[in-house]
Amino acid sequence: MKQPLPARPGHICVLRLSALGDVCNLVPTVRALARRWPEARITWIVGKAEYSLLSGIDGVELVVYDKATGFKGMRALWLSLGDTRFDLLLHMQQSLRASILSLGLKTRVRIGYDSERSKDWQTWFTNRRIAPHPHAHVLESFMDFAVALGLDAEQELSRLRWDLAIPDAAEAEAEGLLAGRRALVISPCANPRLRNFRNWSAEGYAAVIEHAWHRHGLTSFLTGGTSTAEREMVARIQALCAHLGEGAPVDLLGRTSLKGLLALIARARVVIAPDSGPVHMANALGTPVVGLYATTNPDRAAPYLWRDYVVNRYPDAVRTFMHKSPDQISWGARVRHPDAMALITSEEVCAQLDRLIFDTAATSSRSSENPREA
Repeated sequence: MKQPLPARPGHICVLRLSALGDVCNLVPTVRALARRWPEARITWIVGKAEYSLLSGIDGVELVVYDKATGFKGMRALWLSLGDTRFDLLLHMQQSLRASILSLGLKTRVRIGYDSERSKDWQTWFTNRRIAPHPHAHVLESFMDFAVALGLDAEQELSRLRWDLAIPDAAEAEAEGLLAGRRALVISPCANPRLRNFRNWSAEGYAAVIEHAWHRHGLTSFLTGGTSTAEREMVARIQALCAHLGEGAPVDLLGRTSLKGLLALIARARVVIAPDSGPVHMANALGTPVVGLYATTNPDRAAPYLWRDYVVNRYPDAVRTFMHKSPDQISWGARVRHPDAMALITSEEVCAQLDRLIFDTAATSSRSSENPREA
């Protein structure tokens, strides 16, 4: 028997721990719920890094669960929320870890994904499901939870709102790094995951960096972490661009805080990256972004407001490396081949960059005095 939905929920729990790009795509749904029930309390259980990104967001209580703490951390979270009873739980994380975590949260209504989108036995841990939505973008999938509560999908998708908080210290950090230069922010490497081949080539990035400098006067800033793979990628890019002199890319690996990166992206003229957190951070901030997609389906996971500017080699990769047509595979299928991203050419990335800069020139000039407006 289904648990009845509360007509006016007083306390909503959102469970989504990771990842950076996904929590960016979830923010508009949280904003929509707050608009619908402005008196409701919203508690969002997030991961440690995701908390760093979202901290300061207005109208939402963030509760951190660090995955590294395992079951001990779960027990601590349950104890901290021991006196809290939620009117409903939006179980938006398709993982067994998150489902186990959900067991210690006190609520009668537990809403999860429909059977087609559910993974890791999530339906065993919920008592209501959202309606099926074949071929939904990730952002739309999150909004489906709001629709299950009675909100209008078309209306909410027409007024998406993020308003991520960027503190003054992060603004100063970004301003100091840019030093007045017009920026192309490039995050060349996605987070390493098993057989997730999302990274493009150093040679491709170098060609785009040279084009951006000579054609548009953009200085490229290379962002990311300090892993060996990222260091090797950036070192190779810099070696290929050494002849550019003052137009050579700036290495920012490990030199920005997460909020500092957010501020940097907010001030950038354009962002270029593969399917990873920075493309969705740019989308959330209104910064023009060219996403590079071959191993993941951009119709499902591209930066939502900039889908028309994605370099999309996913259908070609499916045919070349999976030996199928795109309509023969599941919506979220990944092309797990190390050569898939090589289908993307520097010429088509440069063409999309030119088109995006041209199409956003008027907006960019109007917002030049406030780089956080896009």
